[in-house]
Amino acid sequence: MRNIALAALPLLASASALAVGSGNHRHGHFHQKRQFDIHTEIVTVCELNGEIISQEECDKGIANGRLIWADGQLSIAAASYAPPTSSSAPPTSSSSSSSSVYTPPPTSSTPTPTPTPTPTPSSTSTSEKSKPTKSSSSSSSYEGSGLDTPFPDDVPCSEFPSEYGAIPISWMNLGGWIGIQTANLVSASGLDDIMTTVADMCFGEDCCTEGAYCSYACPAGYQKAQWPAAQGATGQSVGGLLCENGKLRLTNPAYKTLCIKGSEEVTVEIESKLDDQAAVCRTDYPGTEAMVIPVDVQPGGEYPLACPDQKQYYQWQGKATSAQYYVNPLGVGVEEGCTWSNGDKPIGNWAPINLGVGYSNGAAWLSIFQNKPTTYEKLDFNIELKGDNMSGKCKYIVGKGFCSGSHYDSCNNDGCTVSVSRGTATYVFTNA
Repeated sequence: MRNIALAALPLLASASALAVGSGNHRHGHFHQKRQFDIHTEIVTVCELNGEIISQEECDKGIANGRLIWADGQLSIAAASYAPPTSSSAPPTSSSSSSSSVYTPPPTSSTPTPTPTPTPTPSSTSTSEKSKPTKSSSSSSSYEGSGLDTPFPDDVPCSEFPSEYGAIPISWMNLGGWIGIQTANLVSASGLDDIMTTVADMCFGEDCCTEGAYCSYACPAGYQKAQWPAAQGATGQSVGGLLCENGKLRLTNPAYKTLCIKGSEEVTVEIESKLDDQAAVCRTDYPGTEAMVIPVDVQPGGEYPLACPDQKQYYQWQGKATSAQYYVNPLGVGVEEGCTWSNGDKPIGNWAPINLGVGYSNGAAWLSIFQNKPTTYEKLDFNIELKGDNMSGKCKYIVGKGFCSGSHYDSCNNDGCTVSVSRGTATYVFTNA
């Protein structure tokens, strides 16, 4: 007997032929009785977790990627990650197609070779880019409610699930969603011909349509827990809830909630000593990989950052991934900074600096680095990593670059990284 596994599972089993007639062989192997007085009808069925499911449900599941073929007896496979093998050095994880994968170097003096996303084609000039306009502080906190509430799998696709921890992002004009992807082709190698919905293709509650993966933001300190096991056939990442039969469905049922915390071994946060706001934006990953998840940094505020545990979070083609946060210049709010930009201003995907955050092999690996080759624009305020149990020092200093060493006397134009074994590590933002 061959079986079918859910899309949160990495394998798909073939449908099985079952003899119906004289015997009650609900799970038996196919065979034909040789008595002429018994009519044997051959039907093709799909079996999931020992239960026969309808052909319609089976076909839809295969078509949208929730069901994938798996040989042998059905077993509940792990989600779309696998714990990396232990080693004396942090695991290397890089990708030319993923903006959220970086390699934590073994020492604090080595710049982080983090790849950056390919910007949307746009005309640029060698002249100085226009500066963002400073704006007044916002009172929005982007806090979620119902973060620990299990998602019931029966919320209509027309409703944004804000009661389950997700926070609606209005400026994306996608009904609160931050990204919507629809795979038009599904094969053994994964999802393909993936279409990304943009604002002018839909209106509000009509954006999360049948068969689409609808991605959402979580509040600061939390991260998205839902993504399908079937990922892009050519390396694209896909994330979010699936709209199926008019209802929103979990795609990673290993987690029953929409948002989860990162590693609890090390606490990572931002402390702002700035005199104005400065939007920090996490990438929608897995998903559209746009930097649209807001951390609304205001003067005097402290904000937790989710630090993905690489043994438990999303893996891209078997490689561990980390979180990447884009840091916008002073005075830029989240509605202006947490969106895809055309490069006229140093905001969004053109923001000057990235923060890399991830936990592996007993330590959090934290970095500050230039968002190049996308941009060589310099950030207009300082960022310093502070905390106990740090492997070294790392600070971005306006006019000097990324500095390490006991007196911050070793500087470069690329970046710096430290590891933190326990306790709290803080990115401190200060005026230049």
